[in-house]
Amino acid sequence: MEHKLKRFSYAITVSKIANLHYFEFTNQFHTTKGNHAFRELLYVDSGFITVDADNYTGIIKENQLIIHKSNEEHSLSCPEDEASNVIIIGFECNSEELDVFCESPVTLNEVQKRLLTEIIKEGRNVFEPPYDIPGQKDMKKRKEYPFGADQLIKIKLENLFIELIRSKNNISSEETNDISNDKIQEICRYLNENFKEKIRLSELCFLFGTNSTTLCNKFRASYGETVISYINKLKIKEAKKLMRSGRYNLTEIASIVGFSSVHYFSRTFKQHEKKSPTTYIKTIKARLMI
Repeated sequence: MEHKLKRFSYAITVSKIANLHYFEFTNQFHTTKGNHAFRELLYVDSGFITVDADNYTGIIKENQLIIHKSNEEHSLSCPEDEASNVIIIGFECNSEELDVFCESPVTLNEVQKRLLTEIIKEGRNVFEPPYDIPGQKDMKKRKEYPFGADQLIKIKLENLFIELIRSKNNISSEETNDISNDKIQEICRYLNENFKEKIRLSELCFLFGTNSTTLCNKFRASYGETVISYINKLKIKEAKKLMRSGRYNLTEIASIVGFSSVHYFSRTFKQHEKKSPTTYIKTIKARLMI
């Protein structure tokens, strides 16, 4: 008798993705009401926002999520005294089981938050920055990204939605809320790979499932310096290499390594190297002429 292969049953299928954003909104930020032909996941990482949509109008608090239907009219606004961090993911999914999440906010548990952080991290692997431009119509994919990263976004989104539906039906999952030495090393690897981009502490906390106090204390204990100091050290190291190449001026170098201005770059360089960038270049050239 031959073995009988069984087909999988696909309860949730995500077919396409439109965008994958992490926003740090200013207070009083708001969008105009509009719609689009795909679903939109909206999650508040910190603070709170007000949503005005066809199926729900009200507040979404920290750690809460809502999923707008395709073509649902919706807008969001931040209060006068709150600058909130918000994740927005636009995606295509025809599974009607998700419709229930447009009616009221859902608070994520640790398992679900961890899945969401993994989706954001894979998104960074696949899509080019910036990740925080409201109304961006076409997020560009990188020319190269880790094997399977694109597919993992789809799989992890489907996993998240299955977890949400199970949770809605009172099927619980094991939860954990810890930051280990391995996680600190993972954070360090992330910084080494992405230091040229704008990295916010609040974003790191979300991506690695922790809070700022725990992250800062454990990072300092492991590496003997703050997260910001570590990032700036990486920037300065790369800047010194570019300066020695002689191919770029200081303004170009500051931009390449991710400083907002050449003045901030020069000030940070002097704090780390105890000399200005100009003095550093002159010193290197003088040594080579001996």
